[in-house]
Amino acid sequence: MACLNAAQLQKFQEDGFLVLEGFLSADECVAMQQRIGEIVAEMDVPLHCRTEFSTQEEEQLRAQGSTDYFLSSGDKIRFFFEKGVFDKKGNFLVPPEKAINKIGHALHAHDPVFKCVTHSPKMQQPHFGGEVSSHQDASFLYTEPLGRVLGLWMALEDATLENGCLWFIPGSHTSGVARRMVRAPAGSGPGTSFLGSEPARDNSLFVPTPVQRGALVLIHGEVVHKSEPNLSDRSRQAYTFHLMEASGTIWSPENWLQPTPELPFPPLYT
Repeated sequence: MACLNAAQLQKFQEDGFLVLEGFLSADECVAMQQRIGEIVAEMDVPLHCRTEFSTQEEEQLRAQGSTDYFLSSGDKIRFFFEKGVFDKKGNFLVPPEKAINKIGHALHAHDPVFKCVTHSPKMQQPHFGGEVSSHQDASFLYTEPLGRVLGLWMALEDATLENGCLWFIPGSHTSGVARRMVRAPAGSGPGTSFLGSEPARDNSLFVPTPVQRGALVLIHGEVVHKSEPNLSDRSRQAYTFHLMEASGTIWSPENWLQPTPELPFPPLYT
């Protein structure tokens, strides 16, 4: 990807997010969607590992933060599901391909299709450092100093007001991090906890950001964003990953996600 021009860079710095339409080709979107279909068709998730994905704090701690399936997913391809898709025994109530909320967290490392897209030359840009409730990515991916994490969110299908596009509070990346999800020391109880709390946010401050298939949305690690429930009969598939500026950045040892010998954080460019 060519470097941002001066106007784009200024807008990103002011708003904390930026839309780049037409970043992925139609063929690239189709290839990733087809590959996800194959991965889901082959998935084999034990009953006791069938975790519903949530961004609500109490549900995060109960359903994700206390499970090894989630906490050890940083170097694996694992599956997290929508709410209400299992019976009391953990059996699917809907077709499995309709039950998926998120596949994470190492598609970029282990799957050749996603690895190719992630490490494509057009991703290399070194010149700037279901419903998803409002949050900041740095709550989960914390660095010192702040401002060193960038989210890349790519629409594999049109993201509209009806099917759950992203919403942002422009400029909210300048106010620090309200809360942090931290991993508990080994043997000390629940796997994760939160420091601080998510403040009540005025919904009128959020700006919807519908995009067309193939668009890339750049997301500052501290900008507040969310997505609304999908109220349509159309899916809204997306591929997202995060970059951290390597030089002079400390990745918090309290973050739930930690590099492993099997999967150290790889450089995107040198």
